Amino acid sequence: MDIVRDTWLVFRHNTRISLRQRAGIIFGVLQPMLYLILFGPLFATIGTWETLVPGLLIQVSLLSAGLAGFGIVFDARSGVLERLRVTPAHRVSLLLGRVLSSSLTLLIQSVMLIVMGYVFGMRAWFPGVLAGLVLMTLLGVSLAALSNAIALTMNPELFAPVMSTAIVPLLLLSGAFLPMSMAPGWLDALSRATPFRYVLEAIRELFDGHYATVTVTIGVAVTLVLSGICVAVGTRVFNRENA
Repeated sequence: MDIVRDTWLVFRHNTRISLRQRAGIIFGVLQPMLYLILFGPLFATIGTWETLVPGLLIQVSLLSAGLAGFGIVFDARSGVLERLRVTPAHRVSLLLGRVLSSSLTLLIQSVMLIVMGYVFGMRAWFPGVLAGLVLMTLLGVSLAALSNAIALTMNPELFAPVMSTAIVPLLLLSGAFLPMSMAPGWLDALSRATPFRYVLEAIRELFDGHYATVTVTIGVAVTLVLSGICVAVGTRVFNRENA
């Protein structure tokens, strides 16, 4: 199918660019890595590495895939996006290729963070870690698609400050650093309105070696629904903006 071929070509092109810019991959995971190194030993006195590392994975997903729209902002400014519009490639492929490439970058960063977690003392179950990485990849697809859609519809000058500001409350509401069960009722309810809490709780269960649980089922369902919605929204926006 042409759409599969076009998606593969765009994915390969963007992946090659990302892999050549290794500093970008490292800087994308640098902040969570610093939390792991500097905050992790302190957190381990009151919690476990199997609790902290999944929280840091949510952080890296927001910092990496959540800001994937930067790429399309740069392409629009440099004229690359305009040139892509006149190619025979499917419009959906132009988006999916980017999204899948961003998800691969997130997967690489997640593996780096997990390896460091094991170095510092995490003892998560390996099958659970693999399942958690699958969820992280799907989450990356969701965030990258939504980020690209926002970048196409927002003033390029506002994209960076708005997205960077949105990351902080989303991260805190997910319960990445402290369990939201400790929060007041209104804050706990607000947390439950965000999808990242369910994804995070599912990954923590998987890291603990619990697979067939209600928490994991809900987390998987939320991730799949979120991926479907974000890709649909991203595709619609991309088609409209590139019509």
